Amino acid sequence: MNILFIVPSYKPAFIYGGPIVVIAQLAETLVTMGHSVTVYTTTANGATELMVSTGEETIVDGVKVYYFKRVTGDHTHASPALWRQLDRNVVTFDVVHIHSWWNILTIGAAWVCRKHGIKPVISPHGMLSKYILSTNNSRKKKWLHRLVGKRLLAKSILHVSTEMEWEESREIIPNWQGKVIPNLVALPKYKHRRVHNEVFTIGFLSRVDPKKGLDVLIRALGQVQTPYQLLVAGAGSEDYTKELHALTESTGNADKVKWLGWKNGEEKFVFFSQLDLFALTSYSENFAIVVIEALSTGTPVLVSENVGLYKFVVENDYGWVTTMKQEDIVRALNDAIRDKNKIQVVNNLAPAAINKEYEDCYLAQQYLDLYKAPVHQLT
Repeated sequence: MNILFIVPSYKPAFIYGGPIVVIAQLAETLVTMGHSVTVYTTTANGATELMVSTGEETIVDGVKVYYFKRVTGDHTHASPALWRQLDRNVVTFDVVHIHSWWNILTIGAAWVCRKHGIKPVISPHGMLSKYILSTNNSRKKKWLHRLVGKRLLAKSILHVSTEMEWEESREIIPNWQGKVIPNLVALPKYKHRRVHNEVFTIGFLSRVDPKKGLDVLIRALGQVQTPYQLLVAGAGSEDYTKELHALTESTGNADKVKWLGWKNGEEKFVFFSQLDLFALTSYSENFAIVVIEALSTGTPVLVSENVGLYKFVVENDYGWVTTMKQEDIVRALNDAIRDKNKIQVVNNLAPAAINKEYEDCYLAQQYLDLYKAPVHQLT
């Protein structure tokens, strides 16, 4: 198949976190399976721009990528050059897969598809969650949705990575047709030896951002009496990081929290293998690849019910699920610290199970089936 991805940002703009990783993983796997994948994206790299050639083909890990300049330096990512290229060439592709929503770039791309009578696949990547809709310019989002967004989304096929995201998205567009297919996740290349810790060790790895609920976790840990340590691997704004440091002082656990900075590539799997528990008490995660990454090393997880994979954790007994109430998080933490048998079972069984269920070609084939399926075959 000749497949086009449209995404606001792409490798090496890893500043945007998980979506960049999973989109690239899918594109690269499809190429290894013999398909042609082209990516139209922008030079977005946070507040700066990627230093790349624009408007011409660049091969990035086997994928044909076209970077286009954006005329806005914010999350709207508007790029007339990308829209013009799409308008000229969209009919030459077998399928168009748009990643993300709410930014002007993807809305414009959906409009170009509609102009040419093409029904794209749209992966919102969490952008239609209740949390996102109620924060960060919520009035503008509602206005934009009523004006043009709803009509464009209704002329698309939905792809989401979890049942939770499916339910939230279909509240926006009732009877929206599509499929739930998990994200592809880059699993560890090597088997990392698990570490025995004298003190129960909890880990957090993600962007240090208010959405991630790290402050809630720190407050809850302040009420845990059993000895523990919290290892924080991540990066965020200087101001918010200072707030969290001050919070550890006020909650009395500053000496138990260690700040390790960002972990990437294989070093993050070394990090996961050193933990007794990975915790993500997030306010909103459509998927959370870190959950799969942690489990791939045999580390059990504690997640909030706002994390898209929470049902997966429950169904496979891979850890603990909690509400965002502090007393519930404290209870879940205490349960995890006490349940050494469950931790041992996850240590032993999770890696093989995750490697089987998240095998790249197995999941990529499900995307190909979605691309090929007539609309009446979708649910």
